[in-house]
Amino acid sequence: MNEKRKHYLTDSRVQSAINQTTMFSIIDVNGNLIYANDSFCKRLNYTEEDIFGKPFNRILKSPFPLHIVREQNKKAVWKEEIQIQTKDDTTCWFEASMVPYYDQDGNPDKTITTYYDITARKHYEEYIEGIAFTDYLTKLPNQNQLYHWIDEQQIDINNTKAILYISLDRFKQINEAFGKRIADKVIRMVAERLQNFQTKDNFLFRKDGDEFVVIIKEQLNQEECMAKAESIVNKLRIPYKIQDSQISITVSIGIRFPYKSAYTNGHSKYDEIDTSIKQARKAMDLAKKKGGNRYCIHAHHQEKPLERGYIIDLELKEALAREEFSIMYQPIINLKSHKVVGAEALLRWNNRELGFVSPDEFIPKLEESGMIISVGKWILENVCRRMKSWQEKGLLMQRISVNVSPIQFKDKYFVQDVKEILNDTMLDASYLEIEITESTILNLESSMLTILELKSLGMHVSIDDFGTGYSSLSYLKQLPIDTLKIDKSFIDDLDRDGEIITNTIINMGKNLHFRIIAEGIESEKQLEYLKSQQCHEGQGYLFSKPVQPNEIMTMLLQQPS
Repeated sequence: MNEKRKHYLTDSRVQSAINQTTMFSIIDVNGNLIYANDSFCKRLNYTEEDIFGKPFNRILKSPFPLHIVREQNKKAVWKEEIQIQTKDDTTCWFEASMVPYYDQDGNPDKTITTYYDITARKHYEEYIEGIAFTDYLTKLPNQNQLYHWIDEQQIDINNTKAILYISLDRFKQINEAFGKRIADKVIRMVAERLQNFQTKDNFLFRKDGDEFVVIIKEQLNQEECMAKAESIVNKLRIPYKIQDSQISITVSIGIRFPYKSAYTNGHSKYDEIDTSIKQARKAMDLAKKKGGNRYCIHAHHQEKPLERGYIIDLELKEALAREEFSIMYQPIINLKSHKVVGAEALLRWNNRELGFVSPDEFIPKLEESGMIISVGKWILENVCRRMKSWQEKGLLMQRISVNVSPIQFKDKYFVQDVKEILNDTMLDASYLEIEITESTILNLESSMLTILELKSLGMHVSIDDFGTGYSSLSYLKQLPIDTLKIDKSFIDDLDRDGEIITNTIINMGKNLHFRIIAEGIESEKQLEYLKSQQCHEGQGYLFSKPVQPNEIMTMLLQQPS
């Protein structure tokens, strides 16, 4: 050990530091490292000759604050997280505490710095930040990181040049044809191609699924931004070679140029960017409606109320995730006893922009998009849980009825989904009735198989809106169904012809041993006629409109045993 090191080790304050820490150093007033203990040298892989008497800045990742040595008062202690470069060029993080050291005349002479190794913690923080701010699949930024970028770049909508909302066309077909692993590979390759269009001024992030957003801040005019969008369309449609397959895909892009908008006035810069992204998305959806493989621009006139069906298309995509759907229940009444014997579950949608939307408006759109499968599964899960909770409270009904779309009924996982839901909710299958329309059973062979599988579970199956579809009466004697529901249109118009049709359905159904339910009963006259024809059950506004679950509970509690 050299003499200088021996000198510092004899000082009581230095000795105290040695006793209290595993790593410390002494730095003179000029910033030179004049002493470091063995733990310090070993951790950083330096020898005495490598570092002693040399500027401490040489191994620091950031400049060493010499003013701390020269200017601080006797009581001051400086604490900071610093990075130090090891001899093998790796970086370590330390929490450093610097204490001033004064000579006999009270002049700043040197500092003693102790180090606590926080490298592992920093790596963990970086990992957590990576999860929070990076898309797991593409390693692109995600929307969380967008807000950091807005702060760092001091961005608002007025100093952007354009927002590009990019979505792959018919990507679901690739998922179905090649499987998730290949589909994920396509997404990664799309992300790599998009990065080729990046500049330091722009921000690219993965929005969701097969959707990406580019915020353009570089100095481009509108024509140049459109040219960039055109280039992206052309670049992304070049086939993707994956293993032995060549996969072709096209994209739709929506462009939103900045302009003064009533949607953004008075809102935060984050709200303004979010609103602009949504507007770009609307333009992207318009590009898809035109066949895809193109871009469309969000026009000023779109600030006015858009065509209602178009807004419904856009809002439905996130309605389930935003928990905008709810389920109402309309009681089914035994026409002899006037007791509640069941209830029909009815889907309702209260949208953040449109308010309550009629099922006649949104259910066909759910079916067109295929979203009816996931929404239908959500309905079944909620209805079964609700029925089970009523039973646990001692409130008993014969059954709960759920409408099932033809799209959902034909889904290959439908019966398995029903099984899993019944198992998860522990509801006896005999309390669940599936309602299908006549159009669902046009393909008698496949419909028969599904109905038989449902019946094997112990469930009931009914034909809804009977008399309005195309089914042959000969189908009915072949199908193992339990219930016929007479469509409301026949009950509304009980003139001579209407009575004949209704009476025919009731008699035919009873002869085939079906339960007969009349829908849409709204008057005492209708009720008396149906009772005279010995119709079994009914539902309609005469008894109750669709109500919240707690109101069904009240009805069950109040009716005589």
